[in-house]
Amino acid sequence: MTKTIILIPSRLGASRLPNKPLLKINNKSLITHVYEKGLSTNIGDVYVATCDQEIFNEVIKNNGKAILTKNEHLTGTDRIFEAYELLNRNDIDYIINLQGDEPLIDKNDIINLNTLAIQNGSEIATLACALQKKNINNKNVVKVFCSKEIKKNKFSFAIKFLRSLENEKIDNVYHHIGIYIYKTTALKKFVKLKQSNNEINLKLEQLRALDNNIRIDVIFANSKPIGVDTNEDYLEIKKLMEYKS
Repeated sequence: MTKTIILIPSRLGASRLPNKPLLKINNKSLITHVYEKGLSTNIGDVYVATCDQEIFNEVIKNNGKAILTKNEHLTGTDRIFEAYELLNRNDIDYIINLQGDEPLIDKNDIINLNTLAIQNGSEIATLACALQKKNINNKNVVKVFCSKEIKKNKFSFAIKFLRSLENEKIDNVYHHIGIYIYKTTALKKFVKLKQSNNEINLKLEQLRALDNNIRIDVIFANSKPIGVDTNEDYLEIKKLMEYKS
């Protein structure tokens, strides 16, 4: 049986919103909300991968599992690979990289990502949802260009990722959601590659895969999660989650 685990990279040093993982919503830290979302999928074991003792302590205090990693990683993917190596398990086939700042992501979208990636034998797969007009020129919303239309249970593969759509056709373009599932062999290959110029210039690590001819399958998501990148994002999500409760 194919085995998947969920790893959540997390650190305190975000430039736009320092200490983000420990911000509280409904008396729970952001990282705890995301950890519990991962658990709710029942996909497999869930771990937070962090270089910060404060985050490690927060997860453990709330009966979660965490792995302390080195501090100097350039990307979250490098961090989850170290965590995977520290686990020293040879029974893992796939690893989901769940972003620690998207507590509203729909658990069913995570489950669907895992199911379809395994069925398709994907090397790497990710999620995308419909792109709203208001976000077409929003550089904080990453856009993924797909080879064809994606919809429920039918997916495509990524041609390119961009932040801006200036002078670009918008056929089969979607709002990218920053969650990935990696076949363990693909993750090992990916982290050994040098950062590509496109990755560095656009600050999009998925371009490292495309620039090295590694296919990224794109699966449709029904939800449109809000990432917490700024204090305004945090206040918006806090309001939404507190209203729901």
